[in-house]
Amino acid sequence: MIPNAIHCEDLSKSYGGVRAVDHLRLEVPAGAIYGLVGPNGAGKTTAIKMLMNIVRPDAGHATVLGCDSRQIGPEQFTRIGYVSENQHMPDWMTVGYLMSYLKPFYPRWDDARADELLRQFDLPLDRKLKNLSRGMWMKASLASSLAYRPDLLVLDEPFSGLDPLVREDLIQGILDSADETTILCSSHDLAEIETLASHIGYMERGILRFSEEMDTLTARFRVVEVTVGTAALMPGNGRWPARWTRPEIAPSLVRFVDSMYDAERTDLDIRELFEGVTGVAAHPMPLKAIFLTMARSASPKGGR
Repeated sequence: MIPNAIHCEDLSKSYGGVRAVDHLRLEVPAGAIYGLVGPNGAGKTTAIKMLMNIVRPDAGHATVLGCDSRQIGPEQFTRIGYVSENQHMPDWMTVGYLMSYLKPFYPRWDDARADELLRQFDLPLDRKLKNLSRGMWMKASLASSLAYRPDLLVLDEPFSGLDPLVREDLIQGILDSADETTILCSSHDLAEIETLASHIGYMERGILRFSEEMDTLTARFRVVEVTVGTAALMPGNGRWPARWTRPEIAPSLVRFVDSMYDAERTDLDIRELFEGVTGVAAHPMPLKAIFLTMARSASPKGGR
């Protein structure tokens, strides 16, 4: 097995002089569930389209399942599942006809798995795709991509605009395939990504700001609250650690986000910077709070 299902080196793409993806370096380990997050316009969809050979990069190089992304074609797509919120399917087909139509194109098509997915998603075989709700349409798209047991499943905003029950069904279908499939999922739905992902990458303005295992990410971000016996004062210029962001000062209390939290080091820094410390508390942050911290720190009005 190749160590990385996806590997990018300085992948770049511009539209009309605007850099949509800027020297992307990304590795998705084989067997991972990789969540790619970021604000609107961050470049996530453009990056995925380059990986899928839908658009050509201006510069850089990428491999997908060991194949140059610019050479991906029908043979490679027999091992890759691709589901996008803007994906086109022949809406005149019924669900049953779609599955039958696709089967000959995929040597690894598994009839038993296809039937299982149709039952699990409660898909009506005799209904035309154009008459499906958005949620059922997404289920049909996912079922048709999982029926041939792909080595890689690429999901571009799969949960957008779906109700909670449909999301839960989709997530269960994805998780049921995780043992045999590497998954790359781009989504704004951070709560869902948090339940899925083993790895996380954050893109902003076309740049991948960080990429790491989910456990490592959530371990290093903490909301820290410092209580002092006297009125709290902000430390002088040059003394505030760069890893501490979004400070809030109240009487006898200082609150901030530590993006590289280490209990011993953080405590030592606090006691050097503040007088009369009576208590220090560090609280874990959900992915959404981490995302907002990163986005606000990167904006002209954000940071400290």
